[in-house]
Amino acid sequence: MKAAIGTLDGIIDTVSAVHSLLPLVSLLKSHGKLVMVGAPEKPLELPVFPLILGRRIVAGSNIGGLKETQEMIDFAAKHNVKPEIEVIPIDYVNTAMKRLIKLDVKYRFVIDIGNTLKPKF
Repeated sequence: MKAAIGTLDGIIDTVSAVHSLLPLVSLLKSHGKLVMVGAPEKPLELPVFPLILGRRIVAGSNIGGLKETQEMIDFAAKHNVKPEIEVIPIDYVNTAMKRLIKLDVKYRFVIDIGNTLKPKF
């Protein structure tokens, strides 16, 4: 994450659990946007100075909360609706972006964070 500080134009935050926004805000370039679509049940702490000093923007989009998300998952399970995805490791992201530009993508990319960001000893 340190290498990515100040490099992103935008982030779509889909996390619906309480989490820190500061690491995400720090990844944004000047005029970068953090769009919140996850809906945690408890308020999140929003660091104001990194927003002001970095000319960064936080916005939101109402796609539903935990209840609506659970209803959608239950509906999908009941009707055997499954996503068409391509799971990729974190070190494949740059290649995935090149593929997006070439329109060489059939499915949504899902980054397997759990198996690719293991601590190295």
